[in-house]
Amino acid sequence: MHRWSLVALAISVAACTPPTPEQAAQRCEERARAAQAPEVGVTIGASSDGGPFASGNISLSGDLLRGRDPLEVYETCVIQMTGQPPIRPPRLRAL
Repeated sequence: MHRWSLVALAISVAACTPPTPEQAAQRCEERARAAQAPEVGVTIGASSDGGPFASGNISLSGDLLRGRDPLEVYETCVIQMTGQPPIRPPRLRAL
């Protein structure tokens, strides 16, 4: 049982370590992209037993609904995650 306690402790400590600046930049870029525009997904296909099918989804982030500037979302997110300003500008999609 002692071994499992050490494993659980190691996992919890690893989960609490702050992300590297690059990891924070990548995670925060995703959040900033979601603040730019709705994310739309479409699936079209066919199966041998069910015939053709199609599905779709639209995802709206809270930042998008509040009208937050994606650059502000990125910078605030990085500062919250690392305590430091971003190490590079975000790589956002062109609109």
